[in-house]
Amino acid sequence: MAIPSVLQESLHDPVFWARYTFAHEEGPGADRLGDLEGLLDDDADEDLDDSSLDVTFEVGSGHHVVLSMDASADSYSLLIATPDSPEPVELGWDDLAHWHPHALRWTELDLICRAIATRDPRLPHPGTPLALLCRFAAVFDDDDVDEAVAAVDEAYAALRPPQWEGYWPSGADWLERADFRGANVVWQRDEVGNLWAHQDEDARDGEPFYSTRLGPDTGTGDGFPHAPLRAVLNAATVTVGDAGLTGDRHMF
Repeated sequence: MAIPSVLQESLHDPVFWARYTFAHEEGPGADRLGDLEGLLDDDADEDLDDSSLDVTFEVGSGHHVVLSMDASADSYSLLIATPDSPEPVELGWDDLAHWHPHALRWTELDLICRAIATRDPRLPHPGTPLALLCRFAAVFDDDDVDEAVAAVDEAYAALRPPQWEGYWPSGADWLERADFRGANVVWQRDEVGNLWAHQDEDARDGEPFYSTRLGPDTGTGDGFPHAPLRAVLNAATVTVGDAGLTGDRHMF
């Protein structure tokens, strides 16, 4: 199972999600916290707050997506690992200081989560992987945003405890931080398929697009890791495609 045992129960705890989504720091959903605010102040989830852990998901052929969590510092990073990489490489990070979270387009995250579900039927899509990883994806003018929000909503709902009626994250909360429609973010593609974004600072309206994916492949190993990401997405595509060819019931 890709989810460490220390995290398993927390996935059904509203206090965990209030912290993980930054609702506890006036992020989206803060107005719905209600009585949870007292629990947050009391550091009720101390065991998780004092720990750092990595959650690793395989998408196929030894290619992995890694969520690195440091709850005590409110810091989360998205990394990828390939058979050709000795160490995972970072795509983006999210914290309360100098965040650059938006490393993936919605369609890429959806593909990754479908591949994870195909590899491990205990991690269906939409479900835990999408709920944890959606903070690193954004939507743009050419995305089906209604479909994306519905999928994120379903992922969160799958983890919600029965009968719980208090605060719980929603697809609408995610969209508040992930919506770059009309923000003058233009995507460019090179001849090998690498994608990167550019935002016209003078024409933008709203939040800046904080991402490390803002330039082409330099060919020097510096900058955004385009080649490893392309390898991960290719592996995910093969996994999902193979599942479709074999009639895998875990394919969505």
